[in-house]
Amino acid sequence: MTKKKRTILFIVCAVLFILITPSVIFYSQGYRFDFETKKVVQTGGFYFKVFPRNAEIYLNGKLKTKTSVLTSSTLIKNLLPKTYEIQIKKEGYHSWQKSLEIYEKQVTEAKNIILFPENPKFETLTKNVNNFWFSPDGKKIAIYELNYPPLATTSPSRIDKEPSPEWTLKLYELEKNIKSHLIGAKDIYSGGVDLLNLEFSQDSKEIYLNVGMKEQEKNFVLELNKFPPVLIKKETTSPPEDVITSQTFDNKIYYLDDSGYVFKADSLPLSLQERVGVKINEKSFPIQQETNYKLKILPDDYVFLQEKEDLYLFNPSSKSFEKFFDGILDLKISPDLKKLAFFSKSEVWILFLKDNLEQPIKKAGERVFLTRLSEKIGNVFWLNSNYLIFSSGSKIKIAEIDDRDKINIVDLAEFKEIKDAGQPEIFFNQSDENLYVLSNEILYSSSPLLP
Repeated sequence: MTKKKRTILFIVCAVLFILITPSVIFYSQGYRFDFETKKVVQTGGFYFKVFPRNAEIYLNGKLKTKTSVLTSSTLIKNLLPKTYEIQIKKEGYHSWQKSLEIYEKQVTEAKNIILFPENPKFETLTKNVNNFWFSPDGKKIAIYELNYPPLATTSPSRIDKEPSPEWTLKLYELEKNIKSHLIGAKDIYSGGVDLLNLEFSQDSKEIYLNVGMKEQEKNFVLELNKFPPVLIKKETTSPPEDVITSQTFDNKIYYLDDSGYVFKADSLPLSLQERVGVKINEKSFPIQQETNYKLKILPDDYVFLQEKEDLYLFNPSSKSFEKFFDGILDLKISPDLKKLAFFSKSEVWILFLKDNLEQPIKKAGERVFLTRLSEKIGNVFWLNSNYLIFSSGSKIKIAEIDDRDKINIVDLAEFKEIKDAGQPEIFFNQSDENLYVLSNEILYSSSPLLP
């Protein structure tokens, strides 16, 4: 090769180096030419964490990648900043779909995705169940059964009127898979009693019974750590007549009196004239006669007051209670104590009690509307701090709380009641992560719903 050719080749290579090197550098730093906008932009990415593992990730209808078998996550880089249609699939599971936007030099995250089985398995736990209550430790179930005595006959041609049913209380121990007899109505009184209310003690070692007997209410304690269980009459001390309702929280007692003030104290007042503790609200709440009131105290000084189906929230700035929600059925705090689910017969909402720094970012006090349903909502439970499970009509649904684009809601199962007996009763047990369903006097248990 002549000297002249070598010189020309060197110059060509140098020019190509000068032209290509900046492009390579810009490309390595995430710069791309967007043919839609005709501009050079910096790319972004998606980070997904999905359970179960090895799920397929589709972007705009095309399979892009799968999540890691080890970490259940994936990072998709070098995406142009725009909105993508995302679908995450795995055979045998409901898919997850959402439109999410990529921004320049940012990673859009969805770290709490759970794909739920399309046909979850439910097994029969026990039959002839009319009601059930879970212990706080999630290891015991108090089961209420109605038993109909055999019909008595006085002559071959006539059958007497059907007798009234008698109730019995059974204890189902989940770890042992054993159901045992606790007590019956006639064990308390030979003439029979009506069970008005049942509660477990916080340590799950006792059951508190409130019964109606001879047109009076009586209270009993059933000690479960003794064999056989021991029934003891419980002596209760009634609060002063002007104390309408109270709740214990964090070793303090909050109570509402008939003058419309809420107090925070170490104990309830002993007399009508005595007021103990710190008065919370400076403006009196108007009390209505013969109206039910409830207090609900939550972390970070959230104080709710429920009047019938109207919910009020204490405003620290105005020192008064302000209308928060109409038609309230109940409110449930999340396992991480950072969110509150509250719901009516047809709507489910979320209130963020603390700042949420993960995507989607939320401020404390921010509300999120999840869904409105045509069929009555029965009960709502937190699956974990990012998903809710609830009954609506005969169906059981699961909803995420990520409100970017549409909220993913799946129909987990359906339990149709015979003879219009009402919708199924559900309970999600945080202890074993199983869903328990009472339908047609049969108590069912699912396999664990969470990974």
